[in-house]
Amino acid sequence: MRPYHVGIAGATGLVGQRLVARVAEHPWFRLVALGASERSAGGAYGDVTRWMLPAPIPKDVGTLVVSGCTPSDFAGCDLVLSALDAPVAIEVEPALAREGLAVVSNSSALRMDPGVPLLVPEVNGASVVRIAAHARTGFVVTNPNCSVTGLALALAPLDRAFGVRRVVVTTMQAVSGAGLAGPRAIELLDNVIPYIAGEEDKIEVELGKILGTATAERFAPAGIAVSAHCHRVPTLDGHLEAVSVELDRPPTPEQAIAALASFRGDIDGLSLPTAPPFPIVVRREPDRPQPRLDRDCGGGMSAVVGRVRRCPVLTLRFVVLSHNMVRGAAGGAVLNAELLAAKDLLPRRSRA
Repeated sequence: MRPYHVGIAGATGLVGQRLVARVAEHPWFRLVALGASERSAGGAYGDVTRWMLPAPIPKDVGTLVVSGCTPSDFAGCDLVLSALDAPVAIEVEPALAREGLAVVSNSSALRMDPGVPLLVPEVNGASVVRIAAHARTGFVVTNPNCSVTGLALALAPLDRAFGVRRVVVTTMQAVSGAGLAGPRAIELLDNVIPYIAGEEDKIEVELGKILGTATAERFAPAGIAVSAHCHRVPTLDGHLEAVSVELDRPPTPEQAIAALASFRGDIDGLSLPTAPPFPIVVRREPDRPQPRLDRDCGGGMSAVVGRVRRCPVLTLRFVVLSHNMVRGAAGGAVLNAELLAAKDLLPRRSRA
């Protein structure tokens, strides 16, 4: 098919750089515009970006001139992938949508907006019905919080098979999740920070929206009680979460493992380029998953679950790991865009 023309808003940040790397090599998308703050606008991308990925800036991208993030800056695009900070995104993303652009956002600004799908495609890909009526006009779709993504993937098959009632989750979140302006090394070396601003609230409300139901008229959140405890730890990438869950119909650990391992979700059969073969990978070793060993599973797009066992207080307990910068950010956004493309929901504004 003719590639969709894609712009990236917030292209110079950590998530923006990962979006650039993915879109530059994507078979369905063509990178045509890069937007950033006023201090970067007007310069070549390679000159104004502190590139943080191991591989070099993709060929021909370094010379692209960075623009602002107004609708006119993305006039030649069908789709904008946004890595903007929330205070900026809350103004910019609706403005882009009003001009007829599809916006797939990694920002928290609009996640709980009643008209905006909050997507983990395998879990609630059917939520795209909410934007079907606007398929030829603009709209916004968002990623969840990076910790919620792995948690939702792990809980979805358990909810479908056994019914989830209550969840207690303790996260150990990598420093990359805090962005380039995150904690200084001296604050994290030999240390764990037991507070991440706003993070616990996001987990507790976003999970219900993802695991709930959607119709063309509204979202109905799942009636699941969630208690979250969030910590910043000195790992580079990969959010590790210890989870206890109460289920309506208690399974054995083996039954739970079977449900997790067999889960393919709502995008099975769509052949989306970024989708991993197995959205959930179950490890049976007593000391796995570990961020350094398992975060790149499925190209960083699989959630890795281990230590599935009975819980003496609730029903089951387990550990889940997901790559916060891939599955929880850039890779998740690209997968959302692929789902929209596969469902023919992206507007065609650009010319060949």
